[in-house]
Amino acid sequence: MDIDKFQKLIEETYFKKDAKRGLSKTFMWFTEEVGELSRALRENNKEELKKEFADVLAWLFTLASLSGIKMADTISKYTSGCPMCHKSPCICEEKEEIVS
Repeated sequence: MDIDKFQKLIEETYFKKDAKRGLSKTFMWFTEEVGELSRALRENNKEELKKEFADVLAWLFTLASLSGIKMADTISKYTSGCPMCHKSPCICEEKEEIVS
C-alpha cells in the first residue's frame, strides 16, 4: 500500500473521531503509543514491535491529516539523502548529547 492510500485509509477509519478529540489530545495519544514502542524496543519483542510500529505510524498519519498535511508531500525532505549533508549514507558528524 502506498503512502497516500494508507493516509486515506486512516482518515476513513478514524478522522471523525480524531477531529472531535482535537489535535492536542490526539497528540497525547500519539505520545502514549511512542512510549509503548519504547517499551517494546527495550524488550526486543518482535511481535509487539510490529504492533507498536504500526500504532505509531497510524497516529502519526492521523496527526498529519488533522494538520492538513499529506504525508506523501513530506518525504521529499529525505529523497535526496541526508537533508544536512545531502549524502546517503549520511556523513554528518555526530554531536555528543548531554544527558542530565
